[in-house]
Amino acid sequence: MTLGSNPSAGSVISGRNQADRFLMGLLRAFADAVLLGAGTLRATPGHHWTPEHMYPDLASSFAQLRSDLGRKPRPRLVLLTSSGEVAVSHPAVAAGATIVTTSSGAANVKGRLPDSCDVIELGERGPVDLRRAVDELRERGHEVILTEGGPHVMGDLIQRDLLDEAFLTISPVVAGRDRDPRLGMVAGAEFLPSKGLWTRLLSARRHGDFLFLRYGMKKL
Repeated sequence: MTLGSNPSAGSVISGRNQADRFLMGLLRAFADAVLLGAGTLRATPGHHWTPEHMYPDLASSFAQLRSDLGRKPRPRLVLLTSSGEVAVSHPAVAAGATIVTTSSGAANVKGRLPDSCDVIELGERGPVDLRRAVDELRERGHEVILTEGGPHVMGDLIQRDLLDEAFLTISPVVAGRDRDPRLGMVAGAEFLPSKGLWTRLLSARRHGDFLFLRYGMKKL
């Protein structure tokens, strides 16, 4: 969600609702790492995937929570890219990121990354194997991984049964497009009608006209 003149679709739909931004900050405060695709990084210039960036008024409280949980001061930003095409000038990359890519992608990004970054190589080429990526991140101590990836990352995570919970915000605004296609929550993976993915509602909260839903993921 950018703070400049070209806000993300999520920011527009939420109207920068403060309860929604608080929840996003809280989720990041609990996380060891935030996982997203390089496309999401490019689409949100100037953003930092940290709790305080989403809700600055509670920066000290988020920091105390992370300390109490034994977390590092900031969640590690993890970027997925098979090609190695990373916006290395992005401030979030400069602050430190782990690039998960293929051997060919690693060769492409070699020498361009700041010292604050590191690279995980998985396979020679093609899509990044998300299961191997998650296993590698856990071996590095990232037990709680929050994904803010786009529809293709979400689809791959769900298809591989890697998503434990989903937090969904229902906004009262009506959105639509008459020409350009808009991807939904999941892309690149088909479930219905050939197979069903049923989830379990764990909690529901209301703030004004917004609903904040938490689901446990369960594949049948």
